[in-house]
Amino acid sequence: MPTSPTILAMDLEGVLVPEIWIGVAEKTGIAELRRTTRDEPDYDKLMRGRLAILDREGIRIDTIHQVIGSLDPLPGAAEFLAWARERTQVIILSDTFAQFAHPLMRKLGWPTLFCHTLDIEASGQISGYRLRMNDQKRHSVAAFKSLNFRVCAVGDSYNDTSMLGEANQGILFKPSANVIKDFPQFPVVNDHTALRTRVEAFLTAG
Repeated sequence: MPTSPTILAMDLEGVLVPEIWIGVAEKTGIAELRRTTRDEPDYDKLMRGRLAILDREGIRIDTIHQVIGSLDPLPGAAEFLAWARERTQVIILSDTFAQFAHPLMRKLGWPTLFCHTLDIEASGQISGYRLRMNDQKRHSVAAFKSLNFRVCAVGDSYNDTSMLGEANQGILFKPSANVIKDFPQFPVVNDHTALRTRVEAFLTAG
């Protein structure tokens, strides 16, 4: 039996739910919004670009809420999450925003979420964003380890790789080819059945 308690730290978008910004791109027809952390490792650059596009196109928070409300968990994600929560503590570590997350958390059964916040004007314009802290995913995993948890981390993008490296076990879920190429040290799974096998092995390891 494992000698220490465990935590499963998971990214949200691309692992449990579809990419919100890709959904916004499809609804608005703005191809530039399809860029995600799979394409751009500099999160600040990515977000500043997104906010500039929203301002240029006059897109407000209500449009994004409509997109989020239409999203469902990825196939197998809710079932995987329910299975995992019966066996260990699960924390969602995401670079999404509290104003985006509520309907998605409801569809996933209200798991614990650590994320960031947006600055939203009375007009509905998204004027800025505030990180909870820089590199919050890695710092969270390090804090869990300091409390004597063994941590398995799961993500799909560049902004997940620091937490995967910090964890006792890091797993890439259906990543892009460039992420696989740049981080060959992490095992890759492409569906939640394979992820369950990897996580189960971690949970039962000594």
